[in-house]
Amino acid sequence: MTKLQTSLYDLKFDELQSALRGWGEAAFRAKQIWEWLYVRLADSYEAMTSLPKPLRDRLAVEYPLGRLTPKVDWLSSDGWTRKILFTLPDQAQIETVLMEYDTRNTVCVSAQAGCAMGCTFCATGQGGFQRNLSAGEIVEQVLFFERELRRADGGNERQGDRGKNQQSAINYHQSVMGHRVTNIVLMGMGEPFANYHQLIDTLHRLSDPIGYHFGARRITVSTVGLVPMIERFTQEHLQVNLAVSLHAATNDLRASMLPINKRYPLEILIPACRAYASATHRRLSFEWALIDNVNDTPEQARALANLAQGLLCHVNLIPLNPTYGYAGAASSRERIAAFRTILDDQHIPNSLRVRRGIDIHAGCGQLKQALNAAA
Repeated sequence: MTKLQTSLYDLKFDELQSALRGWGEAAFRAKQIWEWLYVRLADSYEAMTSLPKPLRDRLAVEYPLGRLTPKVDWLSSDGWTRKILFTLPDQAQIETVLMEYDTRNTVCVSAQAGCAMGCTFCATGQGGFQRNLSAGEIVEQVLFFERELRRADGGNERQGDRGKNQQSAINYHQSVMGHRVTNIVLMGMGEPFANYHQLIDTLHRLSDPIGYHFGARRITVSTVGLVPMIERFTQEHLQVNLAVSLHAATNDLRASMLPINKRYPLEILIPACRAYASATHRRLSFEWALIDNVNDTPEQARALANLAQGLLCHVNLIPLNPTYGYAGAASSRERIAAFRTILDDQHIPNSLRVRRGIDIHAGCGQLKQALNAAA
């Protein structure tokens, strides 16, 4: 595997301080650089105009400013969703999505290039695993879209190759103009808890009060159910939200869809979820991709209600998004309504998620589709 040069985004603040001290630089330079990165969102060393040129030149040699190179830029036909395919220096590829809603702009971030979890209906899992991302590579995805939103104005078209969606890009939805990232979800490519140390570094970096200072309660981490990591995460005492990709409420069905269930079956997973809610007093989410005649049956709804009974949780129902490697179809409106009625009758909080970016393969479970299209 290619050894990558450490980027400036990979450095923690104390590591940056140490490097600069070793170069004989004044102590205040570290905070100055940190502000350029995470407050002013500089995208080049040239933009860091308060730094002496010799320092900028040395930084450029020692620590490249970021690793993400946009390769393909898609915009959905309705203008509400934008997806970027990034290439990394070792040719690994990741995708990041910006989803617009009436009152928020949510960035869906990848924690790995590819995924080893092998969930049958997920395009990322179908494509296999490349590598973990560094904390810098994860954070950089967020800052890319933060920078894009801050730069936006009504008279300028976004730059870059938008592939088949060039015309819709010209009409990019006006409501993003001048806005900021309001929510961050680690629900992109990969299993965040399989990259645990870099995940925790990322969360601290995003919420750093002298840096980006993003509210932890507006960040959600999703897992397919790595129980030891859920237990460890519970002890971190972070205010971020936890989402568990459940998708089935009986072991046989869940194991057929999510191989991780063979290692951590429901009788281990659900107690870990209860312990998390009890210790943190935070509501967790169960993600449920509704697949026609698979997991949308009355039996599954009742089993789900039994699992969730008395647990501080919310069920996010998501009609299955199509992928090349899975033949299943999204549930019908009638089956979804019947499923929700059972949950409602058992007083299980639930909602039906609005689908975004399906035409550009930017929906839940679809990431990596663009790599096929761009090949």
